[in-house]
Amino acid sequence: MKLVKSNKQKTYEQIFAAAKENDKQAFRELFLRLHDRDQHEVFHLLYPDKKRKISEFLTPEEFAEIFEWMETEDQEAAVQYLPDAYMAEVFNTMAADDVARFLTESDETDNQTLLDMMDEEESQRVQEIMAYEPETAGSIMTKEFIKINFKDTTSEVVKQLRMIGREAETIYYLYVIDDKGRLVGVLSLRDLLLSPESEVVEDIMFNQVVSVNVDEDQEKVARVIQDYDLLALPVLGHDGTILGIVTVDDVMDILEEEVTEDFNEFSAIKRGDDDMKTSAFRTAKSRIPWIIILLFLGTITGSLIGVFEETLESVVLLAAFIPMIMDTAGNVGTQSLAVAVRNLTIDDEKDKDGFLQTVKNELGAGMIMGIVASIVLVGMISVIYGNVVLAIIISVSMFITISISTVIGTVIPSIITKFKIDPAVASGPFITTINDSLGLMIYFTIATMLIEFL
Repeated sequence: MKLVKSNKQKTYEQIFAAAKENDKQAFRELFLRLHDRDQHEVFHLLYPDKKRKISEFLTPEEFAEIFEWMETEDQEAAVQYLPDAYMAEVFNTMAADDVARFLTESDETDNQTLLDMMDEEESQRVQEIMAYEPETAGSIMTKEFIKINFKDTTSEVVKQLRMIGREAETIYYLYVIDDKGRLVGVLSLRDLLLSPESEVVEDIMFNQVVSVNVDEDQEKVARVIQDYDLLALPVLGHDGTILGIVTVDDVMDILEEEVTEDFNEFSAIKRGDDDMKTSAFRTAKSRIPWIIILLFLGTITGSLIGVFEETLESVVLLAAFIPMIMDTAGNVGTQSLAVAVRNLTIDDEKDKDGFLQTVKNELGAGMIMGIVASIVLVGMISVIYGNVVLAIIISVSMFITISISTVIGTVIPSIITKFKIDPAVASGPFITTINDSLGLMIYFTIATMLIEFL
């Protein structure tokens, strides 16, 4: 592994030297040996003045492969560094959905100038995709796909593939249409190659085609591809005509975006539509409501400590275990919350547990964890502090707190869902604060009851 990294680094240094010396032949020979991902890394590491020379070293087709690997910020920089005419040719080479995604996400690019410089047909494809609502099937589909007529023979389809196959995003699925452009079937490349040359497409195509409407939410599109193990999914207009396809590589990006969005909500960190460009003011504005809610809940927690002030004054050592009780309650509740939210968002009923079953499972797990934690605490506190009663108070409090926290973490998301609110939003900090308060109440109540034995 070290040898591979060493060789790669050596190649990078040779490429940098060739760029510095304006040695186009050496640059191309070394650069084009690399994988697209590594080519992107090299371009990212080049000095700005060397990046500007890429248009002299690489063809638009070659640079398009690198451009697709870049993050939006790097793509914007490339557009600024390189001539407009060169970038227009790059966009002509790229898939329309990739160009549309960049132009939609970029705030630094003069979209209309580049669109006007592109080939008219390619420009229209990009603008059509950009016209659809964000995060819908239409906004993420690609227009580069193969469609064939249901009356074609396999030999005619093969000839068609040879002529236009290179322009398609994928040729593993061939979409069969009728004379009005409506999707009537799909033909796999395997079935095409294994069928006689005189066979008619209509006789060998698969009729039960899985598809989505152009207005379908992108997360639903991703789930359909995932559920049916597809490489691509056709996108249909309201009249049944096929408008484009969504490929599995686009779905991977969508799933990553959705997971990131869910994680932010799960942490009560609601970001704007444009995460990269969110200002400090917008970020603060989205979080302020949660801060206010948690301040009120935190006040309740503080009041509980005040209510049991006499207990604390009698045995000051009890205060040392407050953080442990609160942290454990919050962590256990958040873990149960994650299970509950996942169960609520699963569409497949076979993989989905009922509400009561989920509560039962989490309560059982909480009781087992509580027993183990209690046994450990009894041993530790008895040895360290030599106080069996203190050990009993803390261990019993821990057992009850963990058991109840799992139930709270499971029930709250279901209640929130009934009010048509995303269960992930009412998550981490909210449930943590509730469980903190309950944990303290349980702890001090038991301590007050047994304080005369301490």
